[in-house]
Amino acid sequence: MHAPPLHERLRAGERGWCLRANGLCARHGLRVFFGASSRLGDGSFWYGLMALLVLLDGRAGVSASLHLAATGAIALLVYKLLKRWTRRPRPFASDVRIRAWVAPLDEFSFPSGHTLHAVAFSLVALAHYPALAWLLIPFSASVAVSRVVLGLHYPSDVLAATAIGSALAGLSLWLVPGVSLFV
Repeated sequence: MHAPPLHERLRAGERGWCLRANGLCARHGLRVFFGASSRLGDGSFWYGLMALLVLLDGRAGVSASLHLAATGAIALLVYKLLKRWTRRPRPFASDVRIRAWVAPLDEFSFPSGHTLHAVAFSLVALAHYPALAWLLIPFSASVAVSRVVLGLHYPSDVLAATAIGSALAGLSLWLVPGVSLFV
């Protein structure tokens, strides 16, 4: 008897992770927390942050917000192209034991757009305002974890989105003179 191919074993392992993580939402408090994190990651948190930066920091806030908006627009394009190209079904659509605890915004799983945007926005915002790390790092992490816990993404969707969001933020920061995470 032969062992299943590596990609099948990896896929089965990832479904197992999804199933275990998804079970956390059986607890009402965790379901509320991760549901709220996910919904805030839909965009309202980031739009609110940009508005607050403009209100509190004037011209520098406008500059940072424009940088965030441009990065977000490119991230949206990349995310939509990848979703259309890969067409990976969501975990809850592939395994009846996994429940979608909130409604997804689109049909496909790869990559996690919420995570991609959270990482890209956080890195760009932190380049402008390093003091926001106490807020942005935990929030972005909770958005990323929420996507798996809520049954909407596989861990690899979130990991890939983290890498893509980091790369887009890095490119964005490289293109804008005078702004860097490594100051």
